[in-house]
Amino acid sequence: MKEFEKTEGFYFVGIGGIGMSALALYFAGKGFSVAGYDRSQSSITMSLAKAGCSISFSDDTGTIPELFRDPDGKDKIIVVFTPAIPADSSILTFFRKNNYTIYKRAEILGALSRDTDTIAVAGTHGKTTVSTMIAHILQHSPAGCSAFLGGVSKNFNSNLIVGNSRFTVMEADEYDRSFLKLDPLMALVTAVDPDHLEIYGDHQTMIAGYNDFVAKIRKGGLLVCNHKIRKHLKPPADVAFYTYGDDPSADFRYYDVVNAGDHYLFSLATPAGILKDIRFPFPGIINIENLTAAISISLNCGVTGEEIRRAAGSYQGVRRRFDIRINNPGLTYIDDYAHHPEEIKAFITSVKEFFGKRKITAIFQPHLFTRTRDHAEGFAAMLDKLDEVILLPVYPAREKPIAGVSSEMIFERMKLKEKRLLEMSDIPDKLDTGNLDVLLTIGAGSIDRLVTPIEQKLLKEARR
Repeated sequence: MKEFEKTEGFYFVGIGGIGMSALALYFAGKGFSVAGYDRSQSSITMSLAKAGCSISFSDDTGTIPELFRDPDGKDKIIVVFTPAIPADSSILTFFRKNNYTIYKRAEILGALSRDTDTIAVAGTHGKTTVSTMIAHILQHSPAGCSAFLGGVSKNFNSNLIVGNSRFTVMEADEYDRSFLKLDPLMALVTAVDPDHLEIYGDHQTMIAGYNDFVAKIRKGGLLVCNHKIRKHLKPPADVAFYTYGDDPSADFRYYDVVNAGDHYLFSLATPAGILKDIRFPFPGIINIENLTAAISISLNCGVTGEEIRRAAGSYQGVRRRFDIRINNPGLTYIDDYAHHPEEIKAFITSVKEFFGKRKITAIFQPHLFTRTRDHAEGFAAMLDKLDEVILLPVYPAREKPIAGVSSEMIFERMKLKEKRLLEMSDIPDKLDTGNLDVLLTIGAGSIDRLVTPIEQKLLKEARR
């Protein structure tokens, strides 16, 4: 915190983002004045306002509070922005023209990572779930932790955990090479599937970026990775290195998995011995793999086997990660953030494994034009595994449209007969609720705004 000793306030451009909001809450809790701008109101911005943050929803410099708008006091202000904000933002332009101190979100996380024993979780998918699991386990043991999460933990009802501990859990985001700003004591890598190729150019360059991240682990630290990607990573010689998964060669290996209906039972082999009969009440074999990853870190933080068992049995998940909204006889509704073909594959596989041969309908919103262009074949192949699919237009986020790239690219490649192209405004009105069994909403964009209206419609019509 030495970098911020003379700071009075933080202004966040894009304060409603899941990562930005955790930082805003953190600094508000430390007694700093916090303000920010976002495009639209959400449950996140409402929670920030309750915490004392001043928020505007107009990209107008006139909405900036006086403390932050006076250039004469700029030395007491730090401005934080996210790459999702357009470069021509009026508010961001004002701060730049007046030479305010401006940081990317990753740079602020980097400064915080140097003050504690940081556990950084990286990977093209699974990092929010794994980091939340690690935080959950540590918080249910004497080790404790603070955590900046990429989703809202259902156990803590927050994406921020502030604890009195030497450990801090952070997500290490590969986009824009943001994870290179962190200085972790421990790091975990879940996957290195091709993604963000608009940044890296090709898969090998992206993997090189991951190895640059791994090289930043402190001397005497720890690296853990999924056994499937062992060949891609080059652990530094001065850190301990372990793998996890279901392969016999994995250092942390889950086995003897039993689906007991409302929970799993499984055992875990570790370098220190075996943990038997771990009870885990959360759907999806992929989440047993994620929990194995979290346990591998937790054991190295001094958490005991019994503490792990208790924590595993009380884990409730993360909003928008296999988020079961309704689970009644004949009607289940699950929302998930999956936005890469491999994430969708893992999600659909888990749904099919947990819910058997029931009919599965999905509403999918592709995220980013570049990702749609690069992975149209993969998206189509994964969605073809379902019984019915509704495709929404691409959510652009930070990108400009690309000629010829749209949801139709996926639609045309799909072999599934039961498929439709609809607009966001068509949902939920055009949902045939009488023909639904298991409904999924999938995507990382604005599809989250449909979750509550869909849930309300399903519950209302189920009561008829």
